[in-house]
Amino acid sequence: MKIALNILKYLIGLVVLLLLVGFLLPSGYSAQRSAVINAPAEKIFPLLNNTKAWKRWTVWNQRDPAMGLTYSGPESGAGAKWAWTSKSEGNGAMEFITVEPNKRIAYAMQMEGMSPAPGDITLVPSGNGTKVTWSMTGDAGMNPLFRWFGLFMDKLVGPDFEAGLNNLKKIAETN
Repeated sequence: MKIALNILKYLIGLVVLLLLVGFLLPSGYSAQRSAVINAPAEKIFPLLNNTKAWKRWTVWNQRDPAMGLTYSGPESGAGAKWAWTSKSEGNGAMEFITVEPNKRIAYAMQMEGMSPAPGDITLVPSGNGTKVTWSMTGDAGMNPLFRWFGLFMDKLVGPDFEAGLNNLKKIAETN
């Protein structure tokens, strides 16, 4: 009984320590990936600016073809919005906030139970192609668990951004 009580004390101490350290971690998090696509921005931008086109190149839709999608607002440009429901990918919504044709799309993504995560996709000429950079930033606030989660955001989301950009590259370079 004494051994079990000591183990319990150590476990409680460890949890308290992890929570306290969590408060000391940075509240901000980010993820970013880039790819050079051998196509002009004018050819790539419609695949980014149209909400329904995202399902052609993002990996989230490919991992769950049964994902429920609903669209509202304009189909493209600022104010374009869509929401999704998925058992494997979670539930969320995204809205285009600022759109600069052939240059940049800034969006706000809201996953269920999480703080909003702003992000953007930029297009910059690069040689005979276009460098496309997809990034997301966020603030975990005072939640120590979300701050721990933020430490791994780039490793969690970055590969999805990279795969999405590779899919975007294939589509833009072949059409």
